[in-house]
Amino acid sequence: MIPGLHIIDETSLHADNYISASCVIRRNIAYRNGTAFFENKAADLQQFLGSLYQYLASEYPKFYKMDNLSKLGWLAAELLINKQPILAGYNPYETGVIISNSNSSLDVDLRYLESTRQIPSPALFVYTLPNIMIGEICIRHRIKGENAFFISPEFDAPFIAQYVNNLINNNILQVCICGWVELMGDDYKAVLLLVEKDKGESQRTPTAQVFNEENIKVIYQL
Repeated sequence: MIPGLHIIDETSLHADNYISASCVIRRNIAYRNGTAFFENKAADLQQFLGSLYQYLASEYPKFYKMDNLSKLGWLAAELLINKQPILAGYNPYETGVIISNSNSSLDVDLRYLESTRQIPSPALFVYTLPNIMIGEICIRHRIKGENAFFISPEFDAPFIAQYVNNLINNNILQVCICGWVELMGDDYKAVLLLVEKDKGESQRTPTAQVFNEENIKVIYQL
């Protein structure tokens, strides 16, 4: 359990929505629900992403064609779901993805620009929009509901909390993958949360946390 997080109780004003799982990937360590899940300290970025993919045993050959931002977001979502049928009980059209970062797809944009000095690379051009990463996640997990990618100078926990709560409280979504996925060169960080509409105490995971600004910030700062 991450210190500082507030366990859901029946009197909480935010008890209608809760965090059922979280993941953080940074500095060559992947965390799930606040606990280190995998690390490869000696690897460079490409080696680390590849080794985490192999450790998760995901069997998704298209992974190797993705740009680094998409690989990072895809791996974070894979770690978040952790091969559990969490999304299976939801209508795909009531399942969404809301992600933000500060550099959009600039990492691959610059690599594509460099390729144009000789022969432009179609393989790089495909990923010169940040919402392509969301598309890869949606394809993998059969998500067909609301999805959006936002650009902000830094992680904006109040905005994410308000936006996702609005979608869930208005029954546009019942469950949402949300958070921050940033990558520029070798500098990266991914923080994803799985947020569900509360269906009663018996349906919550043992580590369920209230989905609010304070708890989002605690997870992000891991």
